Parts: sequence; structure tokens; C-alpha cells
Amino acid sequence: MSRHVLVTGGAGFIGGHVAEAYRARGDRVWVVDDLSTGRRANVPPGVEFIQLDIGDPALDRLFHDVRFDLVNHHAAQIDVRRSVADPRLDARINIDGFLNVAECALRHGVRRFVFVSSGGVVYGEPERRPTPETEPKAPLSPYGVTKLATEQYLFYYNRIRGLDYVALRYSNVYGPRQDPHGEAGVVAIFASRLVERQALTIYGDGEQTRDYVYVGDVVRANLAASDATLPEPVTLDDRAFNVGTGSATSVNMLATEIARAADRDVDRSHAAERPGELRDSCLDCGKAARLLRWSAATPLHEGLDTTYRFIAREEENR
Repeated sequence: MSRHVLVTGGAGFIGGHVAEAYRARGDRVWVVDDLSTGRRANVPPGVEFIQLDIGDPALDRLFHDVRFDLVNHHAAQIDVRRSVADPRLDARINIDGFLNVAECALRHGVRRFVFVSSGGVVYGEPERRPTPETEPKAPLSPYGVTKLATEQYLFYYNRIRGLDYVALRYSNVYGPRQDPHGEAGVVAIFASRLVERQALTIYGDGEQTRDYVYVGDVVRANLAASDATLPEPVTLDDRAFNVGTGSATSVNMLATEIARAADRDVDRSHAAERPGELRDSCLDCGKAARLLRWSAATPLHEGLDTTYRFIAREEENR
């Protein structure tokens, strides 16, 4: 049955892919995005677009008029360094903005709320890697604090006010449409610099590791989270699911793999480590496999090939 779906942040890199997937399977889809970092071009055809800040009280009128069945909340301030420099801005968007969306969802009978959290930051520097959902939470940046706090709000909303929800703790997502000139991840930045035949800047020694997951796999996780029948949560982690590959890749290795995808040699330069960024992150996604019937399916080399080709075409057309 077709549902009414709202994707906040749906003009962003990941949100646009998610909105497209809902539309492709027959849902009616609305996107709310203020375009502060998103791009209108990322909103797929056939989707209703509303340019609006998620903290705007006018959002309530949209909920009243449409009566959404599902909210997928991607809108966020996502830059760790920016959160360190301006924690109040980070909280205004990631806490206050979320609360406005969540209260609208409660007032107007939303059946499920899918929230994008971050497995790359809520655990801090965990002892176990790959890291399961039950690992102690110790975020080391304001961005991580707001993501964890939002999960705690959702747990409260569920237990006290009955809001059904799922939190997806993403690892490092990459893929086509990631903007190397905006708040991009390292994959898009490296790919762009290779197209321009510039050296790759590596912060620190380059041996820090991340779990790189392809955007197409992340989209499938969102669809699974939207549909799965799940038991009522008893603890915070019961409705949280890691979304990654379970494999760690160093920045140095990533540079080598992207150079392979580009079929060219690459110069590298090193700069000082950046404050607030983690040393190592890799997620155990066994719980998503068991309860959501989801696992990442795209090998890193395949995803990098596709991503590099896309960014190369975009850069050549700029």
C-alpha cells in the first residue's frame, strides 16, 4: 500500500537517494530541506519539495495537511569540526530542529519515525571493533553528543508517548552525488582531487581507520527499517541498528584504492590531525542482519569505481 512519506534533508546526498527509493516503490514522498547544504538537483522527480528549516513552526501545517505515515529524518548539521567550533549551532539544528519534527509527528499520528544517528561518533573510541550497538556510549564531539541525545529523546517518546521509531547508526557513507565541494566525506574529496590531478591531503599519519559503506546499501537499510516488525524497546539500544560493513579501511589504503579506481599515480601530503575526530571506527552489523534482514553487499573496490566515475563526470561538466 502506498504511504505518505516525509524525508527531511532529502536534498542532501543520502536523503536524496532515500527519497528516490521510497518514490520508486510507489510511496508518495515529500522532501523538506532548507538547502543550506543540500542541492535541489538531488530531489528526485515525482517528489514534492518544500524549502523549509526543520525548526520552523510552519512545519506543523504540512503535517496537518498531508498526514504522514512515515518520517525519515536525515536533516542535520553533519560536520564534526563545525560542531566543535560552534556547539550551539549544532544543537539548534540537531536537537531543536529534531524536536520540532518529532512533536509534529506525535501530534499528527505518524506511524514510524526513522532517525539517522551515527555509529561513527556515538561510541567515541570503543574498546571493541567491530563495535556492537551495546558498546558504552562516549561521544567525543558535540555532533556525537547531539546524535546520542536524539536517540534518548526517541526512547522517551516511545516509552512515554508511544512513538514507534528506529535509529540507524551509520558508518562512513560514500557514493554518487556526494558533493566534494560541500560537507563531503573523504571519498568524494579524494576523488575530486584525483580528477583535478592534485595531491591528496592526509591528516595525521593516515593509519586512522573507518568503515566505508556504499550509499546504495544504506538506502536498503532505510527501507528495511521503515518496514520491519520489531519488539517494543526496553533499552536504548533495542531500536538502534549499526549500518556499515564490519571492515576497517585506513585513510592510506583508501587513497591507494581511489588511485586504482582513477587508474593514475597520486601524490600525498600530510597535515596535522583535526580536533574532535576519532582514531578508529568499525561497526558490527550482525543485529541488522538478524532483525532487519539487511547487510552491506557492495565491495569497497566496486563502490569506489562507481563513485569515482560519477564524480569525474560531474567535475568535467562543471
